[in-house]
Amino acid sequence: MSGHSKWATTKHKKAVIDAKRGKMFAKLIKNIEVAARTGGGDPAGNPTLYDAIQKAKKSSVPNSNIDNAVKRGSGLEAGGADWQTIMYEGYGPNGVALLIECLTDNRNRAATEVRTALTRNGGTFADAGSVSYLFNRKGVVIVPKAGLSEDDLMLAVLDAGAEEINDLGDSFEVVSEPTDLVAVRTALQDAGIDYDSADSSLLPTMTVPLDEEAARKFLKLVDALDDCDDVQEVYPNADISDEVMAAIDA
Repeated sequence: MSGHSKWATTKHKKAVIDAKRGKMFAKLIKNIEVAARTGGGDPAGNPTLYDAIQKAKKSSVPNSNIDNAVKRGSGLEAGGADWQTIMYEGYGPNGVALLIECLTDNRNRAATEVRTALTRNGGTFADAGSVSYLFNRKGVVIVPKAGLSEDDLMLAVLDAGAEEINDLGDSFEVVSEPTDLVAVRTALQDAGIDYDSADSSLLPTMTVPLDEEAARKFLKLVDALDDCDDVQEVYPNADISDEVMAAIDA
């Protein structure tokens, strides 16, 4: 299993917990607003909006909140913010590289929040370009196993452009080029295979293995970044083994 898959497993577990806290709702709503503003309010003609809505529904965001976000983003309803996407680069424990994606209406606030979270938790800001070259943009679809075999999944998505399938324990991660993301997602739907999320993501080309102590510090830093209202995603190149995660969970 590749390093990013181990992080994906951790991230997937965290997402369940985060959804209960409510902060995840606000981040999902932001994604819907931006997708509607960028590509229009019709999910049928806007794949990014379609995927943002499906992800929100999977996380139990109320339909009324979703509908209102689409209306604000597409200009049918007042109150939409001028969200800007900003990518910050940094380092965590043991030199773990971090790309921190923010969606904000206040660049100064976002920078201050990210810097504070980093410096208080053993991280540092990095110069632009010093970390980003370690990551590639990919399409990532998370598919729950639910009796599904890897062979059946491969059969469904191979011709649609899937590059690899990673076993995350209770789910599979299907990786493709970003331009093939919609085709892979559509192939799953045509095959009657349910999926949890379909996103454009940043995956590391090399990873940094962490022992238990470093992993604990790293996860604390990620939690601090996730708690920032403007932070949408944290992309690390950390490699946390199953044994280390088991020790932390215990």
